[in-house]
Amino acid sequence: MAEDLYHKNVLRLAAEATGAGRLAAPDASVTLSNPMCGDRITLDVRIADAHIAAIGHDVKACVLCQASASTIGRHAVGQSRATLQAVADQVAAMLQQQLETASDSWTEIDAFRPVAAYKSRHTCVLLPFRALLQAIDEAMARATS
Repeated sequence: MAEDLYHKNVLRLAAEATGAGRLAAPDASVTLSNPMCGDRITLDVRIADAHIAAIGHDVKACVLCQASASTIGRHAVGQSRATLQAVADQVAAMLQQQLETASDSWTEIDAFRPVAAYKSRHTCVLLPFRALLQAIDEAMARATS
Protein backbone atom coordinates (compact mmCIF):
# COMPACT_ATOMS: atom_id res chain seq x y z
CA MET A 1 0.00 0.00 0.00
CA ALA A 2 2.61 2.60 1.00
CA GLU A 3 4.49 2.22 -2.29
CA ASP A 4 1.32 2.90 -4.28
CA LEU A 5 0.22 5.91 -2.27
CA TYR A 6 3.52 7.51 -1.35
CA HIS A 7 5.33 7.40 -4.68
CA LYS A 8 7.97 9.99 -5.63
CA ASN A 9 5.54 12.53 -7.14
CA VAL A 10 3.42 12.66 -3.99
CA LEU A 11 6.53 12.87 -1.81
CA ARG A 12 7.93 15.67 -4.01
CA LEU A 13 4.69 17.68 -3.81
CA ALA A 14 4.57 17.30 -0.03
CA ALA A 15 8.23 18.30 0.32
CA GLU A 16 7.76 21.40 -1.85
CA ALA A 17 5.03 22.58 0.56
CA THR A 18 3.98 25.34 -1.84
CA GLY A 19 1.90 27.87 0.08
CA ALA A 20 2.98 26.58 3.48
CA GLY A 21 2.77 29.11 6.27
CA ARG A 22 0.06 31.31 7.68
CA LEU A 23 -1.00 34.56 6.05
CA ALA A 24 -0.83 37.81 7.97
CA ALA A 25 -4.31 39.36 8.00
CA PRO A 26 -6.23 36.76 5.96
CA ASP A 27 -9.78 37.50 4.84
CA ALA A 28 -10.73 34.08 6.19
CA SER A 29 -9.08 31.21 7.99
CA VAL A 30 -10.55 27.71 8.28
CA THR A 31 -9.35 24.72 10.28
CA LEU A 32 -10.65 21.28 9.37
CA SER A 33 -9.79 17.84 10.69
CA ASN A 34 -10.24 14.30 9.49
CA PRO A 35 -11.33 12.32 12.57
CA MET A 36 -10.49 9.01 10.83
CA CYS A 37 -6.75 9.65 10.72
CA GLY A 38 -6.11 12.88 12.61
CA ASP A 39 -5.19 15.02 9.60
CA ARG A 40 -5.61 18.72 10.38
CA ILE A 41 -5.27 21.72 8.09
CA THR A 42 -5.61 25.43 8.71
CA LEU A 43 -6.01 27.29 5.45
CA ASP A 44 -5.91 31.09 5.08
CA VAL A 45 -7.07 33.09 2.06
CA ARG A 46 -7.08 36.64 0.87
CA ILE A 47 -9.62 37.51 -1.80
CA ALA A 48 -9.48 40.31 -4.38
CA ASP A 49 -12.05 40.80 -7.11
CA ALA A 50 -13.67 37.43 -6.29
CA HIS A 51 -10.41 35.58 -6.91
CA ILE A 52 -7.75 34.14 -4.62
CA ALA A 53 -5.12 36.83 -4.05
CA ALA A 54 -3.04 34.84 -1.54
CA ILE A 55 -3.16 31.49 0.18
CA GLY A 56 -1.37 29.98 3.13
CA HIS A 57 -1.71 26.70 4.94
CA ASP A 58 -0.51 24.94 8.04
CA VAL A 59 -0.84 21.17 7.63
CA LYS A 60 -0.41 18.63 10.39
CA ALA A 61 -1.28 15.58 8.37
CA CYS A 62 -0.19 12.64 6.28
CA VAL A 63 1.86 13.04 3.12
CA LEU A 64 -1.26 12.81 0.94
CA CYS A 65 -2.89 15.77 2.66
CA GLN A 66 0.39 17.72 2.60
CA ALA A 67 0.81 17.06 -1.13
CA SER A 68 -2.79 18.07 -1.84
CA ALA A 69 -2.36 21.35 0.09
CA SER A 70 0.89 22.01 -1.78
CA THR A 71 -0.86 21.45 -5.11
CA ILE A 72 -3.54 23.95 -4.09
CA GLY A 73 -0.81 26.38 -3.02
CA ARG A 74 0.74 26.06 -6.45
CA HIS A 75 -2.44 26.70 -8.47
CA ALA A 76 -5.14 28.49 -6.45
CA VAL A 77 -3.87 32.08 -6.62
CA GLY A 78 -5.75 33.96 -9.32
CA GLN A 79 -8.56 31.40 -9.48
CA SER A 80 -12.26 31.97 -8.84
CA ARG A 81 -14.34 29.91 -6.46
CA ALA A 82 -16.19 28.35 -9.41
CA THR A 83 -12.93 27.18 -10.97
CA LEU A 84 -11.67 25.78 -7.67
CA GLN A 85 -14.99 24.01 -7.04
CA ALA A 86 -14.72 22.44 -10.51
CA VAL A 87 -11.21 21.19 -9.76
CA ALA A 88 -12.31 19.80 -6.38
CA ASP A 89 -15.23 18.03 -8.07
CA GLN A 90 -12.89 16.59 -10.69
CA VAL A 91 -10.48 15.31 -8.04
CA ALA A 92 -13.36 13.67 -6.16
CA ALA A 93 -14.62 12.07 -9.38
CA MET A 94 -11.11 10.83 -10.23
CA LEU A 95 -10.80 9.26 -6.77
CA GLN A 96 -14.14 7.54 -7.33
CA GLN A 97 -12.79 6.37 -10.70
CA GLN A 98 -15.43 8.31 -12.63
CA LEU A 99 -12.86 10.44 -14.49
CA GLU A 100 -9.65 9.40 -16.21
CA THR A 101 -7.87 12.73 -15.64
CA ALA A 102 -8.84 15.22 -12.97
CA SER A 103 -7.60 18.46 -14.49
CA ASP A 104 -5.84 19.47 -17.67
CA SER A 105 -4.17 22.45 -16.00
CA TRP A 106 -3.46 20.94 -12.56
CA THR A 107 -1.39 18.03 -13.86
CA GLU A 108 -0.04 17.22 -10.39
CA ILE A 109 -3.47 15.89 -9.46
CA ASP A 110 -2.66 12.73 -11.41
CA ALA A 111 -0.21 11.86 -8.63
CA PHE A 112 -3.26 11.03 -6.48
CA ARG A 113 -4.68 8.47 -8.94
CA PRO A 114 -3.46 5.46 -6.86
CA VAL A 115 -5.49 6.77 -3.90
CA ALA A 116 -8.67 5.75 -5.77
CA ALA A 117 -8.08 2.16 -4.67
CA TYR A 118 -8.07 3.20 -0.98
CA LYS A 119 -11.42 4.81 -0.19
CA SER A 120 -10.41 5.54 3.40
CA ARG A 121 -7.66 7.84 2.07
CA HIS A 122 -9.87 9.94 -0.24
CA THR A 123 -10.56 12.40 2.59
CA CYS A 124 -6.81 12.93 3.02
CA VAL A 125 -6.61 14.31 -0.51
CA LEU A 126 -9.91 16.19 -0.40
CA LEU A 127 -9.55 17.84 3.04
CA PRO A 128 -7.46 20.79 1.74
CA PHE A 129 -10.01 21.38 -1.03
CA ARG A 130 -12.84 21.41 1.51
CA ALA A 131 -10.90 23.89 3.67
CA LEU A 132 -10.16 26.09 0.66
CA LEU A 133 -13.77 26.26 -0.49
CA GLN A 134 -15.03 26.93 3.02
CA ALA A 135 -12.45 29.70 3.49
CA ILE A 136 -13.48 31.31 0.21
CA ASP A 137 -17.14 31.19 1.23
CA GLU A 138 -16.36 32.80 4.59
CA ALA A 139 -14.22 35.51 2.99
CA MET A 140 -16.88 36.30 0.40
CA ALA A 141 -19.61 36.41 3.07
CA ARG A 142 -17.56 38.88 5.13
CA ALA A 143 -16.93 41.03 2.05
CA THR A 144 -20.65 41.36 1.35
CA SER A 145 -21.81 41.98 4.92
